[in-house]
Amino acid sequence: MQNEEISILVLYTGGTIGMMQDRATGALVPFDFGNIYKHLPVLKNFGFRIDFYSFDPLIDSSNMHPDFWVRLAQKIEEAYDSYDGFVVLHGSDTMAYTASAMSFMLENLSKPVVFTGSQLPLGMVRTDGRENFLAAIEIAAAKEDNAVVVPEVSIFFQNQLLRGNRTTKFNAENFDAFASGNFPSLAEIGVHIKYNKEKILKPNGKNLKVHTRLDRNVGILKLFPGISETFVRNILNMQDLKGLVLETFGSGNATTAPWFIDALEVAVKRGLIVLNITQCKSGAVEMGRYETSLDMARIGVVSGHDMTTESAVAKLMYLIGEGLPHDSIVDLLQTSIRGEMTI
Repeated sequence: MQNEEISILVLYTGGTIGMMQDRATGALVPFDFGNIYKHLPVLKNFGFRIDFYSFDPLIDSSNMHPDFWVRLAQKIEEAYDSYDGFVVLHGSDTMAYTASAMSFMLENLSKPVVFTGSQLPLGMVRTDGRENFLAAIEIAAAKEDNAVVVPEVSIFFQNQLLRGNRTTKFNAENFDAFASGNFPSLAEIGVHIKYNKEKILKPNGKNLKVHTRLDRNVGILKLFPGISETFVRNILNMQDLKGLVLETFGSGNATTAPWFIDALEVAVKRGLIVLNITQCKSGAVEMGRYETSLDMARIGVVSGHDMTTESAVAKLMYLIGEGLPHDSIVDLLQTSIRGEMTI
């Protein structure tokens, strides 16, 4: 018998996990989740009510964009009161961007939204998708003393449960595709699932509030030795650019060339929000620790502390999209509002 007290909605957006190999042509075709129990009869052993929704059209993760994030957030909002948890099947390439965006768009979240995917299609014999999918379902349904265990946006991949906005894809070859360099895992998965409860966000008891106004006028500028003045100035002077993630070296360092600081200062005075993020997969920006970052702090470049690039992009889109005053955006960029940074 099914346990009707626990219900999970699986949202398939596209990506490798939802593909099957056509036996006649050998080509990969979208999986029919209407036949999921035929391919994964073990799902019945959970005893949960598991419903499926596939977006139409499906989207490859390389084509992911903010308009789709809005559709996903609205679908979760629409179904929110009818389910205990949500599993989002998503391509791995941009999963960290979408998970980061959802963390900001779903304010006051009190239910699990677990992202997962795979490196090999679900229909292949050696697929990692089967275990990822089953574990994500179990985590989305997990309750203790009638309370949800993981009421936040997370990513499950290859025995790791990570905070969505703390995660980045670092491996395109192996099954352990994701890493969280500045925040521990939310759960250790082996024979049993051991949740790191002290690290998991706690619900605030408020009603879900979904934000759908995202401003796309943000960009990323990654520094490298020999970067030219013309290139930097052209980026900073892009029409309609409102926010820029500046990927710097080490703990937030950049060239001290006068033209570089001058170009940044002109842009910041014009109203451009420049957010300093380290290129390193682990560690944080410490503005002023070295002389090379002192000038950036002086002219108003904002420290992103230990945020990932994916989270920084999503947070800028969200805050600018909310139409907040410039000073409020700067303050919130330096405040952890969804557990996205360590201050």
